[in-house]
Formats: sequence, C-alpha cells, structure tokens
Amino acid sequence: MAKNGSETSIPAKSFVRFTLYQRIEHIVFLISFSLLGLTGLIQKFSQSPLSQALIQALGGIERTRQIHHMCAVVMLAISIAHIIGVLYRVYVLRVSWTMIPVVGDFQHLFTDLRYYFGLRKHKAYYGRYNYAEKAEYLAVVWGTVIMAITGFMMWNPIMTTRMLPGEFIPAAKAAHGGEAVLAVLAIIIWHFYHVHLRHLNTSMFNGKMTEREMAHEHPAELAQINASEGDQPVPPDVLRRRQRIYVPVAAVLTLVLSFGIFSFVTAETTAITTLPQGETAKVFAPVTPTPRPTPTIAPSPMPGEGVAANTWEGSFSATFRNRCSTCHSTTRVGGLSLATYQDALKGGNSGPGISPGNAEESLIVQVQQKGGHPGQLTEAEILQIIEWIEAGAPER
Repeated sequence: MAKNGSETSIPAKSFVRFTLYQRIEHIVFLISFSLLGLTGLIQKFSQSPLSQALIQALGGIERTRQIHHMCAVVMLAISIAHIIGVLYRVYVLRVSWTMIPVVGDFQHLFTDLRYYFGLRKHKAYYGRYNYAEKAEYLAVVWGTVIMAITGFMMWNPIMTTRMLPGEFIPAAKAAHGGEAVLAVLAIIIWHFYHVHLRHLNTSMFNGKMTEREMAHEHPAELAQINASEGDQPVPPDVLRRRQRIYVPVAAVLTLVLSFGIFSFVTAETTAITTLPQGETAKVFAPVTPTPRPTPTIAPSPMPGEGVAANTWEGSFSATFRNRCSTCHSTTRVGGLSLATYQDALKGGNSGPGISPGNAEESLIVQVQQKGGHPGQLTEAEILQIIEWIEAGAPER
C-alpha cells in the first residue's frame, strides 16, 4: 500500500495478439484499400460535383486512374505476402487455422441470438476469432479475388475478349463497381463500428490486448492461454527442418505469383493509355490531291448534298470523339458531353461547351488554351476550333 492509503499501481497484464509482420500487412492493406476505394468510387460516380472536385484535386482523370492502378498492384503484392505468411505460420509454426469457420461458430451465433432476445444472460465465449471476424476476413478474401479478376478483365480487355465473349467486359465493370461499393460500405458500417466505435480496439496497431480486453472479447482464448493449452513453441531442430522445406517452396510460389502480377500489369496497355493521341492532321484532308476532271475545283454542294469540312459533322465531331470521348461521352466528367452537337452546345457544370460566334465564352476553348489537359489538342487544332466557333460553329 502507498503512504496515502491508495493501492500501488500495477501494470495491466497484456498479451501479444498480432506480430509486427501482421501489423505491417494490415497498414499497407488499409492504405491501398482506402486509396482504391476513393479513386474508384469517384470514377464510378464521376458526375457528382464532389467526385469532380476530387478528380481535379488528384491531378485529373488520368492521374486518378494511375493512382488506382498503382494501389491495385500494391494490394495484390500484399495479398501475396499474406499468403506466404499464413503458410509459414501454419506449416512451420503449426499455428491453428483459427480464422477458418467451424461448427462451434454456428453454435456461438445461435447463443448470441438467444442473448439478444433476452433468453441468456451473456453472449458466447469466443476463441481467438469470433464468427463475425471470420466472416469479415472471408469477405475480404472473396472481395479481393473478385476485384482482381474483374480488374484484370477491364485492364486487359483485348486479351479477355480473345478467350471470352465481349459481353464479359461490361459485366466485369458492373461487378467491379458493385463489389467496390459493397466493400467500402462494409468497412465503414461493420468494421469501423465493431472495432473502433463500439469499443476502441488498438491491438492491430500496437499488437497487444490487455487481460481485461481479452476476458471481454476472447474469453475462451484467455482460458486456453492461462491453462497453457495454446500453441506451443516449436523445438529448434524441428523448426529448422520445416524451414528448409518451406523456404524453397515459398520462393517458387512467390516468383509464380509475382510473375502473375507482372503479366496483369503488362499484358496490354489498352486500359492504361486511356486517352489516345489521335491524329493531328486535318480530318478528311487527303495526303495527295485526288485527280479530278476539269474543272479542277469541285462546285460547292447544294444544301443537303454533302457536309462542309469546316463544320461539326465534317471535321470537329471526329476530333472530339478521338481526343475527348473517354471523359466526355458516356462518362460526362464535369457534366460535359461532346458526343453530339447539341451536347456540346449545352455544355457542362462550368458553362456552355460551345458558344457560336463567341470563342472566348466557349468552355472548350477556355480549357484547351490553359494547356495540360488530359485530352490536350494541338495549337493548330485549337486555332481551327476558334475559327469555326467565330464563324458561328455550323453543324453541317
């Protein structure tokens, strides 16, 4: 006892729950998942003003996609590291497969349901992981597999359509986006609440849980530890023998999976180079003059007979389709679509795309003259567009 009558403070007993390797895995996965969710959802809901602001803050749509792709590679890499780590713990250290669902988990679920309905005084006594944590872990595994497969199909559409019908590409896009929404909502609503809001669990960051926390969250595991019934240390000679088998197998598996990631990224560049460079020459301008009978200059077509070159249909529709369709067609980044002449006149959230007779008020001219746009036009093309707009921007 202390002199003032209070008890001397005794440090709370703690137990190691996660190793440094596991905590690093969690941090890397957390960061890559968060960035993937952010950059993916703002592309899926690109018409939202918030999405457009975030895309601009990240440096544009192309930079956003590059970040998304890099984070996907990081997540695949950390998934490989997780597989290698699990195999080491299971084969070399002989740690129990405590994350795999067993019959007892369904019994715990039934016990908890009775507790929630007031038929029991306490919930089930969980081991190292309860049924909710196991379900969440398996959901992460399942989601990662789905996102990897559908991501590969969208990243490598040409290779995919060589083996599967073309309808699989839009199906992959729908599944990828739907799974992304599901995963983000599950993390925010389920994981954040149960782990960080309901009671602050910091074990994944500091690696430890106090005896009081263990008694509340994992009483069955605490009882096993106190009874020395947990996983026992492996004798050194047995450990070395297992490691001699594990290391070459893990090395080969790592090389094979790493090659898979390399192939994932480099199979083709269709989805990486999303904005084609396009032609810089005038559309419909022949390389060599076409021989014509006299008179050498063809007469101007009568109304309805043809399309003049310096019009939307004659030239600029193809230019915008070639340079701008990735962001300003179906996607409508900034609310702007250049798919049709009427869409271009209507413009987007920042104003009319084309103001006939007034190039300065045309959003297309304003953006292109600043330079650095993902679908940047050449100076000659910008001048042609200005001349066309000043001439009234005729459609045909």
